Amino acid sequence: MMDASTAPPTPTREELNAELLDVPEPPEQPPTPDPPRFEDSLATALRHVRGRRGGDLVGVLLVGSGARRAMTPHSDIDLIALVKGDSEGHEILRTGEHLADIRYWSAQGAEEDLADSLHLAPLLRKARVLFDHENHAARLIDKAGQRFRKGPPPATMNEQIRLKAECFHWLGKAQDLRDRPATAQYLLTVFFEACTTAFFRLRGFWLTAPTEAHRFMASREPALADLAAQFLTVTTLADRLNFGRQFAELLFKDIPNPARID
Repeated sequence: MMDASTAPPTPTREELNAELLDVPEPPEQPPTPDPPRFEDSLATALRHVRGRRGGDLVGVLLVGSGARRAMTPHSDIDLIALVKGDSEGHEILRTGEHLADIRYWSAQGAEEDLADSLHLAPLLRKARVLFDHENHAARLIDKAGQRFRKGPPPATMNEQIRLKAECFHWLGKAQDLRDRPATAQYLLTVFFEACTTAFFRLRGFWLTAPTEAHRFMASREPALADLAAQFLTVTTLADRLNFGRQFAELLFKDIPNPARID
């Protein structure tokens, strides 16, 4: 047995910390290559917009998966055409192998809506400018970046309670109709979409693209994301109801129930 006088000294906290190495951040994944002929389809859609609204067109932005370089063969080409005045509109066209989803927005109205919208800042900050007249599009992207860095407007307590009540309402309806499995499964889809939106609002995060929502949740709250994954992958209605309730209870654990007025 080693004598206490000859035993090596216990290392100090500083010595232990000195042995720790920083854990490197996971490498950023390369962007998904654009599907074949994507740029040709994009050019066709841009020519259409410029031909239709050339007189009052001040900017054209590519947003969504195309701007994030995350296009897949079934992705849409999402364009925002900034126009003068209030002459707005929406059209969906086919170009090549893709659908082109084109929204015509008032340039002035888009800038004004940035202050309160939960969708515009994250949508526009990474937009790709396809056409710009007098710097309108570039200025809007810059303002969207500034607004994004400030964070979304906080949810009031009334909104938090409303979000909780809405999610548990859909969960309860699915539970009530479990003898009609197809309807119950549909209601659980509505429930999960409402819960996902509530997660971003309650935690003070900007909404992300649907394809990124679960990965984002996992990076912030792994336990919640794990329950979400189980809810989405189990095969029986009983299990989905079970994991859905666990998911909602964890998500809303700090939110009070609506006031009672017996």
